[in-house]
This record gives sequence, C-alpha cells and structure tokens, in this order.
Amino acid sequence: MTINDSPSARERLIDTSYELFTRRGICGVGIDEVVDKAGVAKATLYRHFPSKDDLVLAFLQRRAELWTDEVIDRQPRERAETPREQLLALFDVFDEWFHRRSEYEACSFIKVLFEVGSEGRIGAACVAHLDRIRDILRDRAEQAGLRDPEALAWSLNILIKGSIVCAAEGDIESARRARPIAERLIDEHTADNAEQRS
Repeated sequence: MTINDSPSARERLIDTSYELFTRRGICGVGIDEVVDKAGVAKATLYRHFPSKDDLVLAFLQRRAELWTDEVIDRQPRERAETPREQLLALFDVFDEWFHRRSEYEACSFIKVLFEVGSEGRIGAACVAHLDRIRDILRDRAEQAGLRDPEALAWSLNILIKGSIVCAAEGDIESARRARPIAERLIDEHTADNAEQRS
C-alpha cells in the first residue's frame, strides 16, 4: 500500500479508528495499528491528530453522528408520528439492532467511560455525548406534554443503558423486555399530568 497524505487521509484515520475502537475499545488499540491499517504515515496521523486523545475524540464525534443522530434521534422519528410513540419506537429500533448480532457492538460512550473514567477530555466528551441522548429523550417528552420530562428522560436512559448491557451479555430480547417498562413510565407521567390539570 502506498503511504501518502491525500485529502482523504484524515477520513481514513477516523474510519479505521472507528472500526478498531468500536470493537476493541481505545486502550486495546495502539497508534501503530491505526496508522498501519489506515495506510498513512505516522507523521500524517499526528498532523491531523496531535495525540491519541485527539483521535479518540474524533472517533467519539463520528460515533455520535452515526449512532446518536441515527439510532436515537432519526430512526424513531421515522417510525412513529407522535413524540410519545417515538419514545417507545426507540426500543423497537434497539430490538432490531440487538438481533443483528454481527453489527451489535454496544455503546462506545459507555465502554470508553469505563475504560478512562469521567475525568479528562475523553471522559468529559463521553459524558457530554451521553447527555445528548438524555436531551433527545427530554425533548421528546416535552413535545409529548408529559409531566417532569427531565425525570422521565433519566428513567428512560436507565432502561436504554440497561438493555444495551443486557444485549452485550447475550440477552438479545432485552429491548423487548424494556419496552413495556418504558410504556408504564410514560403512562405514569401522562396520568400525573392529567391529574395535575384536573
């Protein structure tokens, strides 16, 4: 493979790190492996990413674009018309994801957070990306007119993370198990909202 610094070198580095970091975590993958697999010189990597942390941050941003924006935000909106139905549709999206075992790689933000903790640039970035997921859930709850959308977002977030971990353990039905719990939570917030108005 010819080593060059073409305009696509940065993208190749991000794509390669995405593949490696997603499957094996960030601590188990070294810069030399990324450089070799991407077919770029080490100097090229450092020109685009001054440190491994910078490469990891780019990976996390790509993960947010491909996972948070796609799986958490867009797909439920395409499957259901109302914000309430979209909150539940998220678990249907997860169910399909969990059943595609060859594509299932759990949540990179959680995995990296476990690897490095919440301190430092990488930990802070993981927390910020996870906050964005809660923001989407809270916004949908607000649009649905549910009581205390912040608390509901945190509760649904626990269900989401729990189902992801259970799927990683081998329970590919975990999203189906979580969905009725999510529906009860939403109903409770809906009922409380109605009681407050009466």
